[in-house]
Amino acid sequence: MKQLPTILQQQFNRTGKVEHGSVALPAVMRSGSSGPETFNIGIMPSPQQQVTTGQMHRGHMPPLTSAQQALMGTINTSMHAVQQAQADLSEVDNLPPLGQDMASRVWVQNKVDESKHEIHSQVDAITAGTASVVNLTAGDPVDTDYTAVGCAITTISSNLTEMSKGVKLLAALMDDEVGSGEDLLKAARTLASAVSDLLKAVQPTSGEPRQTVLTAAGSIGQASGELLRQIGENETDERFQDVLMSLAKAVANAAAMLVLKAKNVAQVAEDTVLQNRVIAAATQCALSTSQLVACAKVVSPTISSPVCQEQLIEAGKLVDRSVENCVRACQAATDDTELLKQVGAAASIVSQALNDLLQHVRQFASRGEPIGRYDQATDTIMCVTESIFSSMGDAGEMVRQARVLAQATSDLVNAMRSDAEAEIDMENSKKLLAAAKLLADSTARMVEAAKGAAANPENEDQQQRLREAAEGLRVATNAAAQNAIKKKIVNRLEIAAKQAAAAATQTIAASQNAAVSNKNTAAHQQLVQSCKNVADHIPQLVQGVRGSQAQAEDLSAQLALINSSQNFLQPGSKMVASAKAAVPTVTDQAAAMQLSQCAKNLATSLAELRTASQKAHEACGPMEIDSALNTVQTLKNELQDAKMAAVDGQLKPLPGETLEKCTQDLGSTSKAVGSSMAQLLTCAAQGNEHYTGVAARETAQALKTLAQAARGVAASTSDPVAAHAMLDSARDVMEGSAMLIQEAKQALAAPGDADSQQRLAQVAKAVSHSLNNCVNCLPGQKDVDVALKSIGESSKKLLVDSLPPSSKSFQEAQSELNQAAADLNQSAGEVVHATRGQSGELAAASGKFSDDFDEFLDAGIEMAGQAQTKEDQIQVIGNLKSISMASSKLLLAAKSLSVDPGAPNAKNLLAAAARAVTESINQLITLCTQQAPGQKECDNALRELETVKGMLDNPNEPVSDLSYFDCIEGVMENSKVLGESMAGISQNAKTGDLLASHTHDAITEAAQLMKEAVDDIMVTLNEAASEVGMVGGMVDAIAEAMTKLDEGTPPDPKGTFVDYQTTVVKYSKAIAVTAQEMMTKSVTNPEELGGLASQMANDYGHLALQGRMAAATAEPEEIGFQIKTRVQELGHGCIFLVQKAGALQICPTDSYTKRELIECARAVTEKVSLVLSALQAGNKGTQACITAASAVSGIIADLDTTIMFATAGTLNAENNESFADHRENILKTAKALVEDTKLLVSGAASSQDKLAQAAQSSANTITQLAEVVKLGAASLGSDDPETQVVLINAIKDVAKALSDLIGATKGAASKPADDPSMYQLKGAAKVMVTNVTSLLKTVKAVEDEATRGTRALEATIEYIKQELTVFQSSEVPEKTSSPEESIRMTKGITMATAKAVAAGNSCRQEDVIATANLSRKAVADMLTACKQASYHPDVSEEIRERALRFGTECTLGYLELLEHVLLVRSHLHVYTGLLPSRLTVTLKLLSLSPLISGTEWVDPEDPTVIAETELLGAAASIEAAAKKLEQLKPRAKPKQADETLDFEEQILEAAKSIAAATSALVKSASAAQRELVAQGKVGAIPANAADDGQWSQGLISAARMVAAATSNLCEAANASVQGHASEEKLISSAKQVAASTAQLLVACKVKADHDSEAMRRLQVLVFLCIALISFSKAAGNAVKRASDNLVRAAQKAAFGKAEDDDVVVKTKFVGGIAQIIAAQEEMLKKERELEEARKKLAQIRQQQYKFLPTELREDEG
Repeated sequence: MKQLPTILQQQFNRTGKVEHGSVALPAVMRSGSSGPETFNIGIMPSPQQQVTTGQMHRGHMPPLTSAQQALMGTINTSMHAVQQAQADLSEVDNLPPLGQDMASRVWVQNKVDESKHEIHSQVDAITAGTASVVNLTAGDPVDTDYTAVGCAITTISSNLTEMSKGVKLLAALMDDEVGSGEDLLKAARTLASAVSDLLKAVQPTSGEPRQTVLTAAGSIGQASGELLRQIGENETDERFQDVLMSLAKAVANAAAMLVLKAKNVAQVAEDTVLQNRVIAAATQCALSTSQLVACAKVVSPTISSPVCQEQLIEAGKLVDRSVENCVRACQAATDDTELLKQVGAAASIVSQALNDLLQHVRQFASRGEPIGRYDQATDTIMCVTESIFSSMGDAGEMVRQARVLAQATSDLVNAMRSDAEAEIDMENSKKLLAAAKLLADSTARMVEAAKGAAANPENEDQQQRLREAAEGLRVATNAAAQNAIKKKIVNRLEIAAKQAAAAATQTIAASQNAAVSNKNTAAHQQLVQSCKNVADHIPQLVQGVRGSQAQAEDLSAQLALINSSQNFLQPGSKMVASAKAAVPTVTDQAAAMQLSQCAKNLATSLAELRTASQKAHEACGPMEIDSALNTVQTLKNELQDAKMAAVDGQLKPLPGETLEKCTQDLGSTSKAVGSSMAQLLTCAAQGNEHYTGVAARETAQALKTLAQAARGVAASTSDPVAAHAMLDSARDVMEGSAMLIQEAKQALAAPGDADSQQRLAQVAKAVSHSLNNCVNCLPGQKDVDVALKSIGESSKKLLVDSLPPSSKSFQEAQSELNQAAADLNQSAGEVVHATRGQSGELAAASGKFSDDFDEFLDAGIEMAGQAQTKEDQIQVIGNLKSISMASSKLLLAAKSLSVDPGAPNAKNLLAAAARAVTESINQLITLCTQQAPGQKECDNALRELETVKGMLDNPNEPVSDLSYFDCIEGVMENSKVLGESMAGISQNAKTGDLLASHTHDAITEAAQLMKEAVDDIMVTLNEAASEVGMVGGMVDAIAEAMTKLDEGTPPDPKGTFVDYQTTVVKYSKAIAVTAQEMMTKSVTNPEELGGLASQMANDYGHLALQGRMAAATAEPEEIGFQIKTRVQELGHGCIFLVQKAGALQICPTDSYTKRELIECARAVTEKVSLVLSALQAGNKGTQACITAASAVSGIIADLDTTIMFATAGTLNAENNESFADHRENILKTAKALVEDTKLLVSGAASSQDKLAQAAQSSANTITQLAEVVKLGAASLGSDDPETQVVLINAIKDVAKALSDLIGATKGAASKPADDPSMYQLKGAAKVMVTNVTSLLKTVKAVEDEATRGTRALEATIEYIKQELTVFQSSEVPEKTSSPEESIRMTKGITMATAKAVAAGNSCRQEDVIATANLSRKAVADMLTACKQASYHPDVSEEIRERALRFGTECTLGYLELLEHVLLVRSHLHVYTGLLPSRLTVTLKLLSLSPLISGTEWVDPEDPTVIAETELLGAAASIEAAAKKLEQLKPRAKPKQADETLDFEEQILEAAKSIAAATSALVKSASAAQRELVAQGKVGAIPANAADDGQWSQGLISAARMVAAATSNLCEAANASVQGHASEEKLISSAKQVAASTAQLLVACKVKADHDSEAMRRLQVLVFLCIALISFSKAAGNAVKRASDNLVRAAQKAAFGKAEDDDVVVKTKFVGGIAQIIAAQEEMLKKERELEEARKKLAQIRQQQYKFLPTELREDEG
């Protein structure tokens, strides 16, 4: 057998098989990329199969793909970044001289810690990126993901760039004890050099062997470890690294053995293809193993980083896959059992070695800490108790969970007793035993409660006992394992905080790297701002981690970590949103991928940080007040130390501190301190410990910033006295604040103590005074105070009783006043401008403003002396006082803004104050100026323009609360107004003063320039609006809503917990429904996910808002905290779900994303259930009411379905049972429901438990009652569907009343007796009792056939009255409908009215019952449609009121009609008032419908109106004729006119069909006429008045002919059936209907639009629908078909009669001849009469034809 060479390195050969042939082909010489190269001439070896190793000539390399070219660009850019980093690392940073005071030392230590953290996280990213490059470039170059490789390289270079900055700073700060700064720089340069080597090796054009890449990667790992050792951050010990590498080598050795076994298989393989597959698989196995070893070398120094662990695990997965491929290839290549067994054994050894390696990594990931003895048991106990709480109502599940809980507590008790026996300290042993005994006792109680629940699964009290026992067990577990749990939770928070800070650092680096290729300026600026905010919070988070790790038992350090973690969440979430929003706008794919991955990692880290901080906060308890006291005392000591340094002249500003920055920080923080102290006072006075602690924490944080700012101001100022004053005042603030927090702590112990409250108020007042003194020490503030005092002193001149007369002329005084006004106005603008500059500018501007005010005041007093009357003088003095007040307000606003430039609305207040000064000056000038019209307005406008012009100098400062898009909109609108106004000025200036014609050209030119400027700004705004887009809206909205849940003290509640609970439940369920829909749409319609995600975001916004209030009003506070926590967790789930929905919309076919979306949707549904369970714990009774109401709604829907089955005649009993079998059950259950109703009403004023029991009981009873009533209705049989419907309607009324009662009870719960909700509860209870009584009466009447109809009518009347009450209420309907919908609903009323009239006339039982059932639905639908249409946005208030009034009157009229029917039914005689009542109802409906449709007035004399009236009249006439046919031979079911009927029945049915068809036709013609009027084709237009009138007359005559013909037809049909008329008359009448129908059709087609909407709505067969010619044509065809049926039926009757007549034929010849002659004579006579009749008919038609309009004649012709 031929021996094959050993595989050394894999090559990627796409040739499928060996080909033999000559290679002596003509050579083609090409120059390589590096110039001419030499070539050798020799002899090729004989053909054989072998693998050759070596390097390829670059000149013969294939061209690069686009992905490879993009990677080359990324590598080149990264190389430049690495070279720049190497250059930067040549020297350390130059720091300014630092002081030796406490604050300086703390700053240095914090900077060292922050720099170490940043360098460590950046080195983690570099090593992880290196490992990623190794993994990604391992396979075939054709299959390599070059974008991912570019992302990894970008990650390496960007982090190296940022790392160099931190290294330079740390080298400058490092002490000699830790290590030399130069050594640190050298280690960093070594790392940069290793990165450079890696970049060169992975270039697609390098041609370097794989080993070069692995060697460079190993160098990066070694350099990274050395750098971490230099900064003292090498967390991994050498022993761990040795074990890691030995395990990696073990994998390599095992893989080598597998390769040898695979070689043996390849040698025996007979198939060449299978042999090559084995060789390739073995080669890949060897390569992946060497790759794993290289990856282990790279990441071993930073194995603590999750991203590094991921890369090592990924390399392990590659090895595992290659082993599997090798085994499969061997199995396919040979059947030798022994060889395959050896291969399998070798593969198992590789897998075991790989598992050992990964297990070693995972153990270090958990810090090498095994799971604690208590951890497993306590976690189980906590999870199982939560399951018990959520399983209330399911006794079986609760008992099953209790068994698990008992086992877990037993394990915990045994562990505690074991530890107690091993404990040396007797005191600790006793504590452990006591805790174990407490836990054992709690377990015993829980077991007993579980037994009770198991024995009585339906007993809710037993379930409640089990829940309480589980709660007690949970408390005992927390007490027993408190220290272990707390330590674990704090450790988890430290890890989460560290990972979050690292992820944030990575995201900032990725954001900076993506800045160059981000083409959306707005998105980039938003991302930059969010990165700055996060960068400001990272140091606090790092300090919190370091402090907690250094002082593991210090509660203050732990609390500082918790606070810094919670403060980090909001800016972190915003940065995630900004980063994700910026990803689509980054053109560099590698940079975009890096930014996306970093944002995703940060989001995951933030979610873990949020959960860990919440749990740590719960575990550490309320320590905020003590921690705040310690913080304030520390700040006081730091300020004292700074004062000593200032006295010695050694106080130095910290790097980055300037006088202006510290001044602004102090000013803004002073307000925050005041606000938090006010909150502290309020909470302490109320005795609320939780919120007092929060306020104390916020106060301490604000004071820390204040102290830093005060020290910075003192260190930056050149005046020693000012510096000492600032430090003294700040120290006074700290001292007073410490006293305030101490007093607040004491006040919590005695909330009602008056002395404590008084001391608290006094201390707060002293602190406020100290705070004001501190602010007044800021530079420039005293100068503003001096200016204010000067204005006040000058204004005293205005307080004299009389002014001396002026010594100047009016012109001089006026000129001086104008000049002084201009100067003062300009000084006001300078004050506004100075607030944006240096502090010295404000001092100078305020002084100048004070001087100009003095001059203006003197000029104003001089002008007042010019006044002729005392009244004029008083008016001038009053204006001067207004100017004085406005000037003082301006300086105060400027002072406030200079102290805190970022204060809300401060800039707006300053601008308003400046405008007030200008406006008051204008008022004075207007008063004192008597000039030409328009002059004063122009002067005022110029002064106002001068005021607002300064705003444009600072375009980055906001001047309003409007959004960017609102501002663009506003500028566009005002620009249009400005252009129109300037045109008006130009025009009026020319026409106003014709003599000053020399100014007209200048005015025209100025107006043209203004127009061009306005046009330019419009173009610019349009471009800006098109370039900026809204991104990340949904995620931002959810994140913002989550953030608001933690914002300080919530506002005062406007409702009770019940109100907020109801709303939260509604939105929670809506979110759950949306999540389910998203699961469905992800498979069927992914494009609809966007709308669902938007709906979820909106619902969560409402949920968070209401959830915050629900948490604030919940009692106890633990419930509120639980509600808030679970709402936040739901928010995280919603964010993940929305993100997955967006990803799936981008790639709808991605099955992995679909699975993720489905999992996220399920998680959202589970979190909704947790929110609902938390709400249920807060208010059990209210939640039970909500659940009961939901159950009743389901019952009502089920009853509606049952009514549909009954109406269709398919509701049958399952057995042969009678109604009597169910009567007693119905009555008994109804009585039980009455008792439940009483308990429900009384439960509103009792406890939540009783209310819950009453609600649950009522829901169960109504369910039972509905079931027995349905069974009873079914027992009546489908032969009597109307009675079935009556019975089901009765129970449906009861269910609706119960639903309303439950809602009223929920609203009235815990309310006082005089609350309006109590009155609503009483009203709902009355309705409930009424409906139950009605049900009982209906049940009794079912078996009494004589009273069924009466009972049905009575129930319907009561139901309509209740619906009318709802209609008349002020409650706005949830949705609106179009007026056309209301009009369509009137059809049901018309039909029900006709039915009621017929029932009143016939008095038949089945007619009365059918009327009752039909009336119920028709009136309810009409009222609903009327109210919804009345509240349509297009309906005015007046029309709404009238429509609602007519709806009420219509209903009352219908009630009167039903009461008449009831009276007729009761007295069994015809009541003549039925017809007037019916007409009343119809008229109300006719007045109601057009009222809602529109309010246009029409002329009664208009021919089009007359035509419409005639058409409606014709329709009414046809309906009346049809009613006669109905009364002629009433039948239970309608029949069709076909050959199966008798001749009389055929005639009647055909006539009825004609009547119905012509009625629809006439009404369609009426609709056509109205539409033509609306289109303007006909109407009161002078030009076409005569023509339209002629057309209308033709339409009128045609309608009259149809009505008359149809009426004659019905009369003829009636007479024919009764034997009073001939069939010929019936045939003639039918033909006349057909002719008149054709004429009406022609009249409608004259001016119609064949492409109108009515043509396309031809199929809608509703008689009030707006249909045009096509529908008229369809109706006409129906008439013709019905007429033909009638003609055939009549002719058939006539011929049948002729055939049946007996004719006596004479037998004699002469007599027979005579008989024939007589018959022929009669026939000829009849033919002559027929001819004369035809001529007469023709003459009649000719005479009628003369009156037709021209259009009709042409069409007919």
